[in-house]
Amino acid sequence: MKTVVTFGEIMGRMASPENLRLRQTRNLEVTYAGAEASVAASICNFGGKARYVTALPKHALAEATMDSVRSVGIDTQYVLRTDKGRLGLYFLETGANQRPSNVIYDRENSAIAITPADQYDWDAIFSDAQWLHLSGITPALSKNAAEATLVAAQNAKKNGALVSIDLNFRGKLWKWDSSKTARELAQETMRKILPYVDVVIANEEDCHDVLGIQAGDTDVHSGSLDTSRYPDVARQVVQQFPNISKVAITLRESYSATHNNWGAMLYNKATDKAFFAPLDADGNYRPYEIKNIVDRVGGGDSFAGGLIFALTTEGLNDPQTAIKYAVAASCLKHSIKGDFNYSTRAEVEALMGGSASGRVVR
Repeated sequence: MKTVVTFGEIMGRMASPENLRLRQTRNLEVTYAGAEASVAASICNFGGKARYVTALPKHALAEATMDSVRSVGIDTQYVLRTDKGRLGLYFLETGANQRPSNVIYDRENSAIAITPADQYDWDAIFSDAQWLHLSGITPALSKNAAEATLVAAQNAKKNGALVSIDLNFRGKLWKWDSSKTARELAQETMRKILPYVDVVIANEEDCHDVLGIQAGDTDVHSGSLDTSRYPDVARQVVQQFPNISKVAITLRESYSATHNNWGAMLYNKATDKAFFAPLDADGNYRPYEIKNIVDRVGGGDSFAGGLIFALTTEGLNDPQTAIKYAVAASCLKHSIKGDFNYSTRAEVEALMGGSASGRVVR
């Protein structure tokens, strides 16, 4: 079994307890998380092999982040420990009903943001790797981090690995070039990385913000989706970047902060066919209805982790099964507090098989 490498920032997650607003609480629940670390955690929890690469300062809180990563079996041997830079933080206020969740970032001058690309031993990192996963969050942090993301993709291809990227547009982060808007900077930067990518993961907002592609007349912020338009979105992505072989688009209908419908589509360029999940008994798309979300942060990362694991695992790697697995994995993540998906392969496959009642397993 070869290794999946992920590269990006891990942070302290400072969350207000239950559904308190940040201004109400005097206590914060501390965990450690980042998009790429969450993907690696999913892969390991499913039984795969993952290696996480980042840069961290030399202190006890950084050690705590590594403890959380190592606890699920992630390989951290190529994590850089630096004398400069800090541990990034984000503060989470979990929404309820019609009040959305809110995130405050405190990531400026983090270790990964100031570490040059040439400090990483890329050849060693990819020596036994079959896959590299990136996100659009890391290049948003700084010019250094954007360059490192590009160099990581280039070196992965040089070493024969496939590359995936979750577009993950975060308008609050794209600030390192004040002469451009967040969207302009994201588009300019990501268009340099995408020629080295094989699999793109996104939602409809990401396609719109990063690539200027929209699902026909769909309002990307309305919460309602016309799924028939999404194969064309994927084809437009592939037309812009012919090197891309697959496009996965998550389909979230948000009725409130705690009630979402959830599904996804996987477009396969080789057959020009789109595969949706989940499906009803007649083969028609019918999303999971998640009425009591525990924590949706990390839902997209659990989807990416599930998709990569499925595409690299015999018996799961045909497009329909892979997208079915990824959607089921991320559906289960919505029931788990924290950014990591602690669901097992057996639990995901049980949901894929129709076991969705939530009855006690004895």
